[in-house]
Amino acid sequence: MENLKEALRFICSSNFWRMVLFWNIALLFSYFQLLKKSIFAPKSSSSSSCSKFNHSHTPVCVITGATSGLGKATAFALSRKGFYVVLVGRSSHLLSKTLSDIKRQNEDAKLKAFEVDMSSFQLVLKFRSSLEQWLFESDLHSSVQLLVNNAGILATSSRPTVEGFDRMIATNYVGAFSLTKLLLPLLRNSPVPSRVVNVTSFTHRSAFTGRFDMDSVTGVNFSRSKQYPCARIYEYSKLCILLFSYELHRQLHLMDDSHHISVVAVDPGAVKTNIMHELPSYIQVIAFCGLKILGLMQSPEDAAESVIDAALAPPEISGKYFFGGRTIESSALSSDPKMAKELWDTSCLIFNELQQTHT
Repeated sequence: MENLKEALRFICSSNFWRMVLFWNIALLFSYFQLLKKSIFAPKSSSSSSCSKFNHSHTPVCVITGATSGLGKATAFALSRKGFYVVLVGRSSHLLSKTLSDIKRQNEDAKLKAFEVDMSSFQLVLKFRSSLEQWLFESDLHSSVQLLVNNAGILATSSRPTVEGFDRMIATNYVGAFSLTKLLLPLLRNSPVPSRVVNVTSFTHRSAFTGRFDMDSVTGVNFSRSKQYPCARIYEYSKLCILLFSYELHRQLHLMDDSHHISVVAVDPGAVKTNIMHELPSYIQVIAFCGLKILGLMQSPEDAAESVIDAALAPPEISGKYFFGGRTIESSALSSDPKMAKELWDTSCLIFNELQQTHT
């Protein structure tokens, strides 16, 4: 009975109707774009730049949020592709289980696990040092060939981080931005073209705010709301990761025309994972069943194929948005270069302040 009451309260909230109306429309619009692309443009085959890697070395992939759902499925798929997969997750127990599960299916998998809470800059900074030390001690090339920023949460209540940031934005965006900035030297040091893959979402199409000042990017503005606007914050965080992808591509292109580090954003669509575990159980069932009836709910293994396509596409595909294994157009807001630059400048300011605090 209590679960039912909780579900009814959520149904009466703006968060529920935003998810039901805006998110489903955004998902259907993405599939409409995909349909148009499949009719008028043939799908190009993926070719891994890491296939050129010297056989005496193993390409290294770092993937966040690797202990369940999409991240775990992607980690398994990349281990099959010959990558040395570095698993990053919050739970040591789940990391151990993921290592065992992947090894059971692929005994030749090369794996390393690091416990990191992506909402904590201090832990992300510590991870960078630990990763560099591990690469040195393992006699691996001091470089990273692939970074997959997959970690994400859908929180239903405000839980500020130590720095005072909204935890959802800190995990979904600020952590990804910080990790990418910290690992850029290792990506640049790769003997072959390297890549950053940022996992975003069709929900970015439902984000209508264009504010990227300090309080907005850290989520402080959202915490002032009477009711925690979890749907709006999630949309905003996914818009930020997409804008970041485009601007990082532009920034790197200004420094190097060769696309040595390429950047792509990938939207896996609707995936049956535990990301909605904080929502009332009845709401989760309704969401999963509704999307399954429409044929839009994917398994993590099927959705991981989109991430693999984005990860292994040619370097020239840098700066694109992947959905369903193809590149499509993202929202008009996400394609605004002025907003992307504003977000970049604010994020760099946040990053620099955090770095000064923790070094």
